[in-house]
Amino acid sequence: MKTIKQLKLQQRLGVTPNRQSANLNQSVAPTTAAPTTAAPAAVAADINAQVQQLAQELANQIVAEQQQLQILASNGRTFTKFDTINDIIDNQTETVTAGVFSGNVASLTTFFTSSAQTVSQKRYYVDIFDGNPSVTGSAVQFALAYGNALGSGSSTLNNSDSPSKAVYGQYRQLLLNPNDTRFTTAGSGSTDSIYVINFKRNRLKERLDAGNFEIALAAMSASADTNATGSNVAVTGSSPAIQLIDDSSISSATTTDSGKVFNIVSGSITNGVFNSATPIYYGLAYPDYGTLVLDGKMLDQHLDFQTNTGSNSEGNNHYRLFHSISGSAVLQSLGFQARNSEKIASTHYFVRIKNAEYNFSNNPSYTTGSDGLIRESTFIGDPKVYITTVGLYNDSQELLAVAKLSKPLLKSFQREALIRVKLDF
Repeated sequence: MKTIKQLKLQQRLGVTPNRQSANLNQSVAPTTAAPTTAAPAAVAADINAQVQQLAQELANQIVAEQQQLQILASNGRTFTKFDTINDIIDNQTETVTAGVFSGNVASLTTFFTSSAQTVSQKRYYVDIFDGNPSVTGSAVQFALAYGNALGSGSSTLNNSDSPSKAVYGQYRQLLLNPNDTRFTTAGSGSTDSIYVINFKRNRLKERLDAGNFEIALAAMSASADTNATGSNVAVTGSSPAIQLIDDSSISSATTTDSGKVFNIVSGSITNGVFNSATPIYYGLAYPDYGTLVLDGKMLDQHLDFQTNTGSNSEGNNHYRLFHSISGSAVLQSLGFQARNSEKIASTHYFVRIKNAEYNFSNNPSYTTGSDGLIRESTFIGDPKVYITTVGLYNDSQELLAVAKLSKPLLKSFQREALIRVKLDF
């Protein structure tokens, strides 16, 4: 059979033959009759038919080869390129919350201080652990401090500035607008006396989750020492502890230079703000800084904190707050609940596995012998594998990320799969 290339070398229809061709045609044509158009038409039809036949055979061969390559690629495929338009969705932002305490737990009912803190450190703040500091695994969860704008409640120690004044000044600069000199709460107005709860930065992520913190405080007993740092700071179980939350469920935040600010009010996460029409205000919550500022006047009034505001007096007032928190857990089985919050940008990769793809395994246990024969004869015509892992590679075939399925996924010629891989940044 002539090839397409050979056929193309023949004369084209409608072209005047050269002299040599004319003489040749004349020698074989009858001399007594003029040439007719029937012979060239028949030749042209025959040539066209041969071209069409060759073209069809070539097309069928190409299609068969492509189909065979697709079957081989599907059965032996080890990777598939993503369709960047249909398979990848990026810049998906969502807010994720978790417990703020160690192990991502949201509730803490055991509270410890450490003797490893120096006396100088304890004058300014006290670290609170979730377990006995001498036990491996215990970690600092938050810190407590007392601040007084006038320096009351702590000793100057022959310095010009007392610890309580330094603490108040530090949080004033951190949380208040530049022209504000005092913390102002809805409970007592401008206050010189504040108790501060400050979460560890690594526990906080981006911010404290507004609406998801609750702290219980027990009242001080009448026999509480004026400057004790240990067990002599007595709390009473005869009066119910006061539970405090923020008012984000009933009011919008106030926006300041330090971000959003909520009021701290009496209430619980379960039941919301107590007496929401006329709540009792105890302080201010600064979620972006993970800081709670409690009004010392309100704690004195409702929990009998008996804050030491003596001049040049070693009050150790922040230990009152510690014993109030731990006392509510011991005496009334309450505690501290809190969650952190952060915005995470995610990219979603949709891994689409068709029925003819990834039905064989590269695991050495899948084959046997030096020729790599399939070990189980039933897998030759009806292979079955289990997908456990999806790897994400770059264009240089370098492994960048691995996604593990929660359980192995059965794959065969009768099953297709769609796996969504979420990559957080």
